[in-house]
Amino acid sequence: MSLIRFLVLSALVWGGGWVSAAPRLHLAGDSTLATKERDTPNPEFGWGEALPRFFRDPAAVVNRAVNGRSTRSFRDLGHWDKLLEAVQPGDWVIIQFGHNDAKRDDPTRFTEPRGDYADNLRRFIADVRARGAHPVLATPVARRKWDGAGRHVLDTHGDYLVVTREVAAETGMPLLELFELTRTLEEAHGVEGSKRLHLWIGPDRYVRKPAGWQDDTHYSAYGADRVASLAVQEMIRLQLPLTDWLAGAP
Repeated sequence: MSLIRFLVLSALVWGGGWVSAAPRLHLAGDSTLATKERDTPNPEFGWGEALPRFFRDPAAVVNRAVNGRSTRSFRDLGHWDKLLEAVQPGDWVIIQFGHNDAKRDDPTRFTEPRGDYADNLRRFIADVRARGAHPVLATPVARRKWDGAGRHVLDTHGDYLVVTREVAAETGMPLLELFELTRTLEEAHGVEGSKRLHLWIGPDRYVRKPAGWQDDTHYSAYGADRVASLAVQEMIRLQLPLTDWLAGAP
């Protein structure tokens, strides 16, 4: 459905007046997706920051991802409720977790893959559907962790990947297969080249981290842009109706 058609069909008579709202794409997830603080120079970006440039109306993308969150803490700290308050019928919600659910030493974030993690994903899906909106799951993105031969990027997510795929299949949800695509992206860049995707920065370049970075999880501006393009590629592959909102769409 095109954006114009949606606006016409979603106009509602309420209290004697016409009310219409353009649909939006909400993002729920962790630091690999989140918009970063910019009060001081910061080289770290989430792929959700880069996503709006692919849309005809960048304001249609609302990034509600938060650094350090798991499915448990995103819910317990009220982020999910705030997202739901903003979701309107016809909106879309991309849900990507897994990195922090695996933090076994942190009970405020840890979830068992086939326990609370799966249950939280199901609850998120049910909540979005109850709002008349469209949930989409995404597998967690790959970390830059190479095997000893420097040939392949390893899977550091284990059952969280498997369960994300299982819940998507069980609930009939579209699934953005970001893990496999980002693993391929890392491998295409090679051991040294893949550092460009992340934060490998020498000392004394940024006040916020004078010792520099050697971070294989979070993204540089370049890396975030490349991952956002892969997310768009997945939306197109899945033929999601929200691709009508993309820049250059017919």
